[in-house]
Amino acid sequence: MIRSILPFLVSKLTVTTGKNWWLTALIWLAAIAPATALDLRVAIQQNVKQINVGSSTKAIVRDGSGRALGEIQGMNGFTAQAKGGSVALDRWNGGAIWVEPTEGGVVWVGDRWYRGRALLVPTGSGLTAVNYVDLEHYLYSVLGSEMNGNWPQEALKAQAVAARSYALYQRQRSSSTVFDVGDTDSWQVYTGVDRESVGTQMAVEATKGQVIIHKGQIINAVFHSSSGGCIDNVEEVWTQPLPYLRAKKDFDQGAPVFQWSKPFSRDQLSRRVTGVGEIVSMEPERVTTCGRIVSMRVKGDKGVRSISGDSLRAALDLRSTFFRVIPQGGQATKSNSKPSPISFVVNGNGFGHGLGLSQYGAYNLATQQRWNYQQIVLYYYDKTTLAKIEVK
Repeated sequence: MIRSILPFLVSKLTVTTGKNWWLTALIWLAAIAPATALDLRVAIQQNVKQINVGSSTKAIVRDGSGRALGEIQGMNGFTAQAKGGSVALDRWNGGAIWVEPTEGGVVWVGDRWYRGRALLVPTGSGLTAVNYVDLEHYLYSVLGSEMNGNWPQEALKAQAVAARSYALYQRQRSSSTVFDVGDTDSWQVYTGVDRESVGTQMAVEATKGQVIIHKGQIINAVFHSSSGGCIDNVEEVWTQPLPYLRAKKDFDQGAPVFQWSKPFSRDQLSRRVTGVGEIVSMEPERVTTCGRIVSMRVKGDKGVRSISGDSLRAALDLRSTFFRVIPQGGQATKSNSKPSPISFVVNGNGFGHGLGLSQYGAYNLATQQRWNYQQIVLYYYDKTTLAKIEVK
């Protein structure tokens, strides 16, 4: 629950004397007050048959009600399994099992180390492991998983504010009783302590508690790697229009994924995009403002179909929907004056959905334009402000 949201960029507020002195004091106190610690629930294994669990230090094993069942010694572990709607971990059994490291230790789940503690619950036909981790500590890893921890601090700070906002937005709207967010790129990538660094920790601490708001509400601060030079309006890529995710120029030129190409033989392409026989041509049917594919008209020797850009991206394993398919080769015949291509090249731009903050754009703005993180964030998210929050 959000307990309070107050403007963080107090320099923009002109209230210095007179009857409003109390407002200035209140905002100043909000800016310097530490945020209350919040445990985020991150699903790090979902519906698996078994999970390896351990701890770097002595860990307390508890059941779902919090009752202590026993201990796991440091650098030791066991395999948890689902049994008849409960969780079995070594000699312990319960409807849910907690593993809580002591003395500042980290917990081992699957094949990675994590800060905080782990909850094992039976779900579906297997087990789900949820990492209960302090929000700011969670971000240490997200920054290193989503960006290079050696990148400029202003770019990392912008990512920290966006990632914090995204996590809290998802937490507020989560329909799951078990977790708030996942750990994959369908959410934002989280890989535990392995991807933390001094750089990511510094950026998180420098922006502690800061989020992006629009009309008093934390925004859905989505981000991506590289837009290929052009960021789209959200409703053109997804469905719901949002006033803060609008089309604009990006600054990601020079990114290793700014431009790319991927070749396919006609047989390869026809096996991946089915329903029309041997593919003859692929032409854009509907595109976004930037030129991302909304739908593509695919013509083959046995028919024609329309297919969405997202479906094509998945079928062809492309970096984005910002692409065109170029036919290659082929010879004309007496019966067919237009040659059938023997291969195709997919030429594309960018990596990701092309909405919100561009990570390589943030990098260039920090290094080449010398923008600070506030400028970067407010450029990529229209009609927003930065705020410092207190959550519980």
